[in-house]
Amino acid sequence: MGDVDLEQQEAFPVERQDEKRDLPDGRRKLGCCEKFQQSISRWMLPEDARSTYLQRANCCPPPVFIIAISVVELSLFIYYAVWKPQKQWVTLEEGIWNSRLTYRAEYRQEAWRFLSYMFVHAGVEHIVGNLFMQLLLGIPLELVHKGFEVGMVYLAGVLAGSLASSIFDPLSALVGASGGVYALIGGYFMNAVVNFREMIPLLGVFRILVIVIIVGVDFGFAFYRRFAGDEGGMKVSFVAHFGGIVAGMTVGYVFFSDYNKKLLKDPRFWMCIVGYLVFFLFAVIFNIFISPAAS
Repeated sequence: MGDVDLEQQEAFPVERQDEKRDLPDGRRKLGCCEKFQQSISRWMLPEDARSTYLQRANCCPPPVFIIAISVVELSLFIYYAVWKPQKQWVTLEEGIWNSRLTYRAEYRQEAWRFLSYMFVHAGVEHIVGNLFMQLLLGIPLELVHKGFEVGMVYLAGVLAGSLASSIFDPLSALVGASGGVYALIGGYFMNAVVNFREMIPLLGVFRILVIVIIVGVDFGFAFYRRFAGDEGGMKVSFVAHFGGIVAGMTVGYVFFSDYNKKLLKDPRFWMCIVGYLVFFLFAVIFNIFISPAAS
């Protein structure tokens, strides 16, 4: 047998690989991951920012924050529903009201409760609704903006929700991640409205309409739990929804609107930070000296 030409032997598979990736007009055929990232860019970003995102788009790191927080919330719901004494697990009662994670006015000196209440939920529709919304918006947001920014907005909404509740509904209990979820909704909603002309019009209308419907339904459930429901004698505050969405429409909007720009050079960022700190200090003073729960 004659000698084998190694260059000719290797050329065939290389040529076949290029055939699979190139279209007749010279454009490269997109893979599944690239198609997914392209869809994400159209869903989350104005047109002038999409090319920059696609150049560096990847799933590394993956959306760790929003997935991890969802797993913890679901795990704790299962724990309180199954292992804690309950008359029913569709709407939880004694377990969550006695939890050291729930925010209650009489225990507000335990400062961790202003954040930890996000891990416990009042029932099935409560946990399902929050998980659905935060995964639906949180995963695309985290793919674009990464975990630090999404985490900061989420936690800012959670804290704003509990502080607002302690001021405007000071004698009610507070459970659920609605403050963080509404912060994501508020930030994305503002971004979709402001950049409406730069995004696909029909998709923009659909997104805004879906958000309005979901928010309306969720507010309905929240009002019911506060004014009509009576789980274990405790009233669940709905004010965290307002605190979260205001945080999202201010802090969240700044984080999510300036893609690929330096936040520290954006004057809106500092305005939001100063405003948030003023609100935080007022809430602390209110809870120490003014709150009816202090008497």
